[in-house]
Amino acid sequence: MKAILHSFIPKILVGAGVVTMLFPASIRPEPTAAATAAFDSYVGGVEKRLAKEPAPDTGFLTLADQARLRHGDLIVEELTPEGGKDVGGALVHDWIGSAFATGAKAVDFERMMKDYGAYPQRFSPQVVRSRVITQQGDHYEVTMRVRQQHILTVVMDTSYDVSFARTELRGASRGSSISRSTRVAEIDAPGTAHERALSPQEDHGFLWRMNTYWTWEERDGGLYIRVESVSLTRSVPVGLGWAVKPFIESIPRESLDFTLRAACAAMRR
Repeated sequence: MKAILHSFIPKILVGAGVVTMLFPASIRPEPTAAATAAFDSYVGGVEKRLAKEPAPDTGFLTLADQARLRHGDLIVEELTPEGGKDVGGALVHDWIGSAFATGAKAVDFERMMKDYGAYPQRFSPQVVRSRVITQQGDHYEVTMRVRQQHILTVVMDTSYDVSFARTELRGASRGSSISRSTRVAEIDAPGTAHERALSPQEDHGFLWRMNTYWTWEERDGGLYIRVESVSLTRSVPVGLGWAVKPFIESIPRESLDFTLRAACAAMRR
């Protein structure tokens, strides 16, 4: 019976409004001020840590990890915030992924990262569309429509403030970028005549905030790449764990894994 139910769930969740049926208004709050403050405090700590980190060979990658990456492995791990993920009706997720792109150049990787118009091709099917709103040097404001699927299919319009930086360290080219979400709006009935952005009071909380931190360094005949994704989502409502928990718990990791693999694949073309 359980197997039959799970095979049926994706079919009943594709119609507009079905997610709303699963989530009564009484359990759809916006993130509390305390949750938002906890997220801001946590990412502040992440950014201080990243600012102090040395190059991959002496910092975030051990020699053993570097060897694994050069052999084609992908290393993805979760960091648990001190005090736990639950920050009062919300969850903080922190995932780090590392890879090695053989033969890739730092300048080409940075050019690819800035080519937002090509994101729907490079990061399909997660990125539906993407465009630059404003650009001043290495500072960008961009907007993207993204789609995530894990039992539920959720489409969101997101906006980000992105900055890039580059350095030369011991003769190696190194770059980084910081992407901070400025808007996340869940889309109801995407692609139909009834499409609309849900208000903050209607939003189901699958994603409230997301910051992404990339670091790359050209060395050893290729490019070491690391991405850290920190997001804020709703907690799992009582009684709806069967539908919501797989999405909330799995999507942060799967999205980071997919993005890192797609970025490396783009560098091999």
